[in-house]
Amino acid sequence: MSKIAKVKPYTIENGDGIRVSIFFSGCEHYCKNCFNSELWDFNIGETFSREYYENKIKPLIKDYINGLTILGGEPLHHKNLFATYRLVKWFKNDFPDKTIWIYTGYDFEYLLSLQYSLETSKFIRPDCFIKTIFYTIDVLVDGKFIEEKKQLRLAYRGSTNQRIIDVQKSLRENNVILYKE
Repeated sequence: MSKIAKVKPYTIENGDGIRVSIFFSGCEHYCKNCFNSELWDFNIGETFSREYYENKIKPLIKDYINGLTILGGEPLHHKNLFATYRLVKWFKNDFPDKTIWIYTGYDFEYLLSLQYSLETSKFIRPDCFIKTIFYTIDVLVDGKFIEEKKQLRLAYRGSTNQRIIDVQKSLRENNVILYKE
């Protein structure tokens, strides 16, 4: 069962406007000097469920909130993938005019090439959960944090290898299209 380590009810650093940020537990990228290394453990926090969403996330979405940002840990790790899928579906159903951003250490192209099998708990090719997530979200910040490429003045990311991707344009054009900065 996926766990939520923390929820920030209003942030401005994880995407455009004022956002609610959800931090999933667990990550196996182990980036050097990660700003969330305390979230590498998959066992911290509260179990994510429909009840958790209804009681602890949905009430935070006020009129002035521009959208939801999902990060971690690693929200697209296979242990968190189904929970992330459910979260984006529930959120977009309840708030169709609000945006969703996801931060991941995986590359966009790599994720599009995967499929996850619930039977074997392993990735195979091409994945309906990831594709549904991508067709639901607006922006993906991809790539591992790399200490040697760190720049403090970058908007919405920590190192120059990370990209801010306009997911809907990228899917339509079958090419990575960067989000406006």
